[in-house]
Amino acid sequence: MRILVVNDDGIKAPGIHRLAKMAAGLGEVWVVAPDAQCSAMSQRITVRGDLEVKPYDFPVVGVTAYSVGGTPADCVKVALGCLMEEKPDVVFSGINAGYNVGRDILYSGTIGAAMEALCGGVPAIAFSVAEEDECEVLDAYLESVAKELIAKKLPENEIWNVNFPGCTLAEYKGILWNRIPDQNQYYRDNYKRMDRPDGGIIFSAAGLPETEAADGTDAGAVLSNYISVGTIKNMMI
Repeated sequence: MRILVVNDDGIKAPGIHRLAKMAAGLGEVWVVAPDAQCSAMSQRITVRGDLEVKPYDFPVVGVTAYSVGGTPADCVKVALGCLMEEKPDVVFSGINAGYNVGRDILYSGTIGAAMEALCGGVPAIAFSVAEEDECEVLDAYLESVAKELIAKKLPENEIWNVNFPGCTLAEYKGILWNRIPDQNQYYRDNYKRMDRPDGGIIFSAAGLPETEAADGTDAGAVLSNYISVGTIKNMMI
């Protein structure tokens, strides 16, 4: 199996190292990821100008890796169209630091990269967790969940979206399948205003996470200490 691993947190992020290390046990792994933080870029691409691509000394044995001076979707386009001689069998996107649930899915670069894989004819799975340091459940179940999803057949216009709760293994309750996106934004808008002497205004953004969500939703699952597995449809394909 040939696996392309991408993300939006940047090639140095702990999440992509975890994901590539797990993927290396499943087959041939390529990592093509942004050279800097690119969260909330959705499926944005570079339409004019240069994309600087550099070989990267990735800390997982046997992995071929490149950093890209562009967006997550750019990384997928460059990997599929320019770097890889053969298309991958699957694209893994993540592991994002922060849930990709509810309306936040619309903004996510992690989801955007997975959707770009679909546009290139490659199935994709997006992986997210609560925070970088809340990975007990993730570390215990990432490989088994990935293997199960690879074996399942999805319609060509859908991706898997997996979110791991930030609880301890003792608090973990199991996996909930077929979760639908919550209708609310999980990280609620929160802008702190600072007025400048010149009449300008600075709004400092720091989203506030929700503490409750509807049953049957992705947000509801992770807030109740379950792994959330659902699908997201690309309406353009």
